[in-house]
Amino acid sequence: MSREENILNKMQNELSLKQLQITSLLNITQAINENLPQEALYSMYKNFLSWELSIEKIALFIRDDKGWVPAVIHNIDSETKIKNLPDAFLKFNRLHTIKNADDEILQEFEFIIPVYHKKEPIAYSLIDGVKQGSDVFNNIQYITSITNIIAVAIENKRLVRRQIIQEKELEFATEVTKMLIPEVMPSGKNYELANIYRPHFKVGGDYIDFIKFAEDKICFCIADVSGKGMAAAMIMANFQALVQNLSQQYKDLETMVIALNEMVLKITKGEKYLTLFIAIADIPNKKLYYVNAGHIPPIIFQGGEIKELSATCTIIGHFEELPEMDEGIIDLNDDTILVAYTDGVIDVKNNLDQNFTIKMLGELLKKNSKKTATSMCECIMDEILNFKGEEDVPDDIALITFKYWTA
Repeated sequence: MSREENILNKMQNELSLKQLQITSLLNITQAINENLPQEALYSMYKNFLSWELSIEKIALFIRDDKGWVPAVIHNIDSETKIKNLPDAFLKFNRLHTIKNADDEILQEFEFIIPVYHKKEPIAYSLIDGVKQGSDVFNNIQYITSITNIIAVAIENKRLVRRQIIQEKELEFATEVTKMLIPEVMPSGKNYELANIYRPHFKVGGDYIDFIKFAEDKICFCIADVSGKGMAAAMIMANFQALVQNLSQQYKDLETMVIALNEMVLKITKGEKYLTLFIAIADIPNKKLYYVNAGHIPPIIFQGGEIKELSATCTIIGHFEELPEMDEGIIDLNDDTILVAYTDGVIDVKNNLDQNFTIKMLGELLKKNSKKTATSMCECIMDEILNFKGEEDVPDDIALITFKYWTA
């Protein structure tokens, strides 16, 4: 065979190999576009490398939520070796040719091919047998390309699965949050309760509730758990169950709050806490009994004056025993209005970086004291939204309004 024929044959072989590699890449890309299962992608990867490139040994590791998983193993028998490989290859962040000085467990391979995504490793491929081919450089380039394509596709599948799970959890937690806020509050011939709630995210850590001990004896409360999101919503769901259950056992607020503290501490182990304002309106006796467990002081409007209901005990779920405990008592006079709220109200800022203040809330209460409790809630929320303008609402906003009048 002449020199020209040898060159022509070589060129034809190289062209055939290139066409084969391009076809393989197209097949994998099509498989990814068709959203084939990851097991099918792993099988294609193994077949392309072992059949078309005659790679003798393959160990493809993919990172998932639990760590490094051996996704493709070809001609490696030792399970112990497979288990220990990540400790040896994680130090490499670029293509590496195995040397005698490298870890003994790596010696049966020739190359380590890492795949990174946003500065984080998502896959490693360890291979042996490339040097037996006629074009080592081109083969390595091809293997690197196909490994990247497969690894990124699998990573995208993992992220999509995680997103689906998070969305389902978020959907569930959103429903839980909605259940924490009563749609209809009680009212009578001498009183009215109303609430309004605007979560920062789809789920929040604010809570409003009421319990009717009798037709004219109503317990109502507002609470705010430390933190945000699903964890806060789950804690509040537990807390709602506790409030509803313990309110049937204890009719006095001090004992109820002590029991709530013990139960919340047992659930959260002190890692989460909540603030609580809880009150009982005794309409026939014209009394309002309350406990403020570290909550932002609600404001009460009576006789043309604004008063704050300061804390009467500390936060719930942080101490084994509440260091102090007092029950406040207020006489219900004509046109008594109480507004309790979470810190989202006074966290709101305008474009001048000024906070919505308690003083502003009090002035708003004075100007609109003749409104119903429901209208008062709407008025306060409208004022907050007008105040913030184009600025974001930084936290959940929850408020509850109680209004009493003489029949």
